[in-house]
Amino acid sequence: MTQDLDNVDFPLSRRRLLGGSLGLGAVAAWPGAALAQPAAWPSKSVRFVVPFAPGGSSEIVARATAAEMAKLLGQSVYVDNKPGAAGNVAMQEVARAEDQHTLILGHIGTLAVNPFIFDKLPYDPNKDFKPISLLAKVPSLYLVHPSVPANNLKEFIALAKSRPGRMNYGSAGNGSAGHLAFEYLKMATNTFIVHVPYRGTGPQLTDLLAGRLEAASVGAPAVMQFIKTGKLRCIATGTPQRLPQLPDVPTVAEQGFPGFEMTQWYGLLAPANLAAPASAILAQAASKAVLSPVATEHLSKEAAIAVGSTPADFAKFIAQEQQRWKPVLLRAKVRPDN
Repeated sequence: MTQDLDNVDFPLSRRRLLGGSLGLGAVAAWPGAALAQPAAWPSKSVRFVVPFAPGGSSEIVARATAAEMAKLLGQSVYVDNKPGAAGNVAMQEVARAEDQHTLILGHIGTLAVNPFIFDKLPYDPNKDFKPISLLAKVPSLYLVHPSVPANNLKEFIALAKSRPGRMNYGSAGNGSAGHLAFEYLKMATNTFIVHVPYRGTGPQLTDLLAGRLEAASVGAPAVMQFIKTGKLRCIATGTPQRLPQLPDVPTVAEQGFPGFEMTQWYGLLAPANLAAPASAILAQAASKAVLSPVATEHLSKEAAIAVGSTPADFAKFIAQEQQRWKPVLLRAKVRPDN
């Protein structure tokens, strides 16, 4: 699925600069290369934009990848959280970036949800960006505050049906992955639970941990520590099989809803104007970075699954996800102002 960076056919200047070795820190210019060859990429620090507030799965995936990418590219890769409008603010900014060193974390929300819930987007997910690599898939966990008298999904559904419209759940915002995941669960279980949108996973978790929210669906990396310490109770996972990190928690499918599956995913995107040689270097670095032992181990501890893919495979995956979620979103009438 990935290729070794040492063997990729980099532009000549890049190959000379790297000298067949990566991950050795900042690289120095090879004498005379600038006169005969195009400038090497990257030539300065790389900005990796996360279109959501700090504290969620998106930041965990981005930071794990960025740290390893920096070693491979020979330049720092820094994560910049820029939340707002369900990710639209950051997506618009990066789509218009011309510095050749600004990237963004693509997400199920910004690429497969927003196109069908906003009447008009300030960016085109399929034309304004180059898919670089699918980085990771993150299991969606269904959680309740310990004060909620439900130890599993069946008990939670029964409780919600006994209190129609009087229970609530939170999400990182309208159209977010958590919103989508819980609306999907509501459709499958025929329950009425009030949605409370927040401006990011961090603020949402603050209220969930305090008991001001009763339930939520959150990506595993952001909440594993709270489950392990008993501050939150996981009543189901959206994965096809049980998670090794939570072997005692049954899936939604196991608890009476066969075929149910809900996972979040994250990938690396570049503005469409990124030069082809730079795109090739970046694609190899991103895929190798997320599949490195350090990143894979870090993500695994948080129940995230490292993927790594080619640009073509990521583009195909995005198209499939758009086809999958369009009818669900239209049927549920999910709107950004819900």
